[in-house]
Order: sequence, then structure tokens, then C-alpha cells
Amino acid sequence: MITAIGDVMRRAYEKGWITTRDGNISVRRSKSKTMYLTPSGWRKTIIHPEGVIKIGISKNGYKAPKGSNPSGELAMHFMLQKDAVKTRSVVHLHPTNIIAAMYAGWDLQTLAAEFPEVSRYTKVGPSVPILPVISTELALATYDNMVDKNGLLLFDIVGQANHGVCSVGDNPWAAYEHIERLEHICEIVLKSGKKVNNNT
Repeated sequence: MITAIGDVMRRAYEKGWITTRDGNISVRRSKSKTMYLTPSGWRKTIIHPEGVIKIGISKNGYKAPKGSNPSGELAMHFMLQKDAVKTRSVVHLHPTNIIAAMYAGWDLQTLAAEFPEVSRYTKVGPSVPILPVISTELALATYDNMVDKNGLLLFDIVGQANHGVCSVGDNPWAAYEHIERLEHICEIVLKSGKKVNNNT
């Protein structure tokens, strides 16, 4: 599971969904009080288990090891991991076509509903508006768009305007696959040349 963090990061880099130091992934095993999170500023092509940071976590907060430098999106990962009752992975990447589709004005939920290869397997939530990266505001908005008031996960993935996506799965590869499906249909729509109809 921890090895998969680096494997997914390398695949994302190969696809051009992140530049060398972008993106972040966390894993929390079932009933564990530890969340494993990628470090900030580290070259994601060389993420290995020994470089992943172990962070103490409970419903009330988190504690990173002294001297460590966890991802700047730590707050977002904590919010999405704190209520998990089974193993969960949170993956945040910057997939080109998803971001381009949002920038062009497409609603990701609407697009997903039109393509069965996405809607059958991936629940796409409402996109988060433009907010400062690594901010509490972005973390809260992402959490609110994915989770209900009881901490129940409603969606597998949400877009973050002009920034990226946040995806949740049982492991890093499962979360990655939600991104891959949505990225694929966004590429199709962009290549089709069809424009957003703001009158509907």
C-alpha cells in the first residue's frame, strides 16, 4: 500500500498530470491512528516508502513528526481521512484535461452523467471554486463537496477549479482510476470541439 504511493506518483508524472514536485497522496489503514503522507517539495518521481511521512491522526487533530515537512495540502488530507472507518487513500493531482475542461466552463458532474464508463464506476461531486492552494479554505471546500454532515463519503472525486482534483479510494490505485476515467472523458469532450451551452 505504501509502495503504491510512489508508483501512482510516477504514473501521474509520466502522464503529465503533475510536474516533478506537484501532487500529494495519503493512506490511512483501517482503524489506524497513523496517516501516511507524501512530503512537500520532494521530487515525486523518487518517492519511496522511507520518504513517506507518518502522521499521528485522530478525529480531533493530527501531529506530524518534529522536523518533517509534510505536503502543504495536509489539512485537506486530514479532513478526508479523519472519519474513515476502513482503509482509505486520498490522491490530489493536476490532470491536464480535467483542469482544461473546468477552465472552459464545463461542469464535471454533468459530463460524467453523459458517459457511462464514468458514471457506472465513479461518483463525481460538485467542483470546488477557485481558492488559494494549500489553504484551509480549499481543504474545507473540498471536504464539504465530498462528505456529508455525518462524515459519510458521498463522492469519489471532485474538481478544484484552476488547480486539480481530489480523489478518494480504498487504495492509491483505486483513487487514481477515478481520476483516469474523468480525465479520459474530459479529453474526449475537449477534442470534440463542442462548446459549453450556458443557456441550458
